[in-house]
Formats: sequence, C-alpha cells, structure tokens
Amino acid sequence: MSETIRLAAFIDKGGTGKTTATAHLGVALAREGLDVLLVDLAGKQGDLAKTFGVWGEYRELIDAGDAWPNVTTVFQDEWAAIAEKLGEAAVDDLVIETGEGVDLIPAHPGLDSLDADLGNIDDAAERYSRLETFLDEYIDPRGYDAVLLDLPGLTNNVSYSGLWAAKHVLAPVEMGPFEAEQADQLREDLTQMVEAFDVEVDLAMVLPNKVDTRTKLAEEYLEAFREEYPEAIAPEYIPYSQDIRNAVDGGETAFALEEPSTTAEDARDAFEADARALVDRLGGA
Repeated sequence: MSETIRLAAFIDKGGTGKTTATAHLGVALAREGLDVLLVDLAGKQGDLAKTFGVWGEYRELIDAGDAWPNVTTVFQDEWAAIAEKLGEAAVDDLVIETGEGVDLIPAHPGLDSLDADLGNIDDAAERYSRLETFLDEYIDPRGYDAVLLDLPGLTNNVSYSGLWAAKHVLAPVEMGPFEAEQADQLREDLTQMVEAFDVEVDLAMVLPNKVDTRTKLAEEYLEAFREEYPEAIAPEYIPYSQDIRNAVDGGETAFALEEPSTTAEDARDAFEADARALVDRLGGA
C-alpha cells in the first residue's frame, strides 16, 4: 500500500453507533491483513477502549497521573519538544494493543478542554492542522496501513481537526428522517470546509447502521439513502444485533464472539465487505 488510509467517523449526532462502527471496521481491516490504528477523540468516557476491554487498566493510569503523554498532548505547543526528548517512547506510550489485532490511542479526560484550547489558537490552519501534523510526522513512519479516528458526535474544533487530518469521512446513520437530515447537513458542512480552508474532505462512506429490515419504514429509508448517496453508500448495511451490543458491553467486538448469533454473523460479514470497499475507495492495495 502506497499511503496510509485515514478515515474519520463523524456525524453531528450521537447514538448512531459511530464508535461501534469504528471498532468493527478497524478489526475487519485487520482481518484483511492491514496494520490498523484507532484514535479515540470522541470524549473522555473512553468508549473505544471500553469496547476492547482495556479502559479499566488505562483508567488506573489516568487516576495515578501516569497517562502522559496522551491523546491531548499531541495538540499542544510542547508536543514536538516532548517527542524529541522522549524519542520513540513518546508514541509508544500513547499506543495500546487491544488483543483483537488493532492498536488504540485511547481517550483522555483532557479532551474535555481540548475544544476550548484549540479555539484559543487564532490562525485556523494552525488550529486544525495539529492532528494532521502528528499523524504525518509520528504515526505514518510506524507503518500503519489504516488510521481510523472516532470523532465527537457534534461539530467542534476537535471534530474539525479530525476531518482536516483524515480527509475522508465515514458517516454511520440509522434509518430515520433525522438521520437523513444530519447526513445532508454533513455534506453541506464538508463543502463549506473545503471552500473556507481549501482542504479537500470527501464523504467516503455512508454506513446504514443498526438496520432492522423487519420494519417497512427501515426498508424505505434504506432505499432512500441508496438513491441519495449512490457513490458513498456502503455496499452492505449493518443489521441490528443485540449480540453486538452485548459483546461491546462485555469489552469485545462481535468478531471475538465464539458463538455469534445469526444477526451477529451477518453484521460481521457486512463489516468485512464494507472494510474491503473502503480500501478500494481510498486507494489501498
């Protein structure tokens, strides 16, 4: 693969399964043989780390004051000096192995103030490019094939930074009128970002998530999304599965289930198909 795939999971709405989709697509890419890094910028609650069952251990480091450097450190003016002083250990200390084939930079309570901290930077290019610089200079040399960013479920300086860095957006949506409106708004937001900052950001995949095709309404919305986003729509929708929710609550993805239900198996197959489509769309080998 010539370049690292970067993808930011984002839509200005919570509860669409953004974190679950990030985790499962990451594992699906790893099952395809890619080296994958996930970065949790979605909030201090650490949901990505919880999904892989590693939050408790990292939380102990946070409480002990030992979670430094962390994901917020890379946005600070001092990061370059820290990285120079610590060498490779600076990034080593950021990254956690999950046990499911993907690496993770977990969330940190410092994310609470990061939006305001970035807002204090007057120059927009400087404000939004810090994450991109970190990925370019410190993550890409580590040889990851794919970096997936889980962004906040609202439009703020952190999510703009993620969009700027990734250049490609994954938008998980549920089947409903409000989700359709949010997907339309996302498309407008990306257009405005391109015009305002001269940065190309594209909607790489609209991912219908938690779809219950037993209802006629869900089928109708699914077809509407296919018509509205013919090039961006994922090849496979992700069916609703209580098994996935139970797995995540238990600290693992559906790929780790030894006896998955039929819906969980269908969801795993769909995530794998959509992961392959992402590689094709984003220029991977």
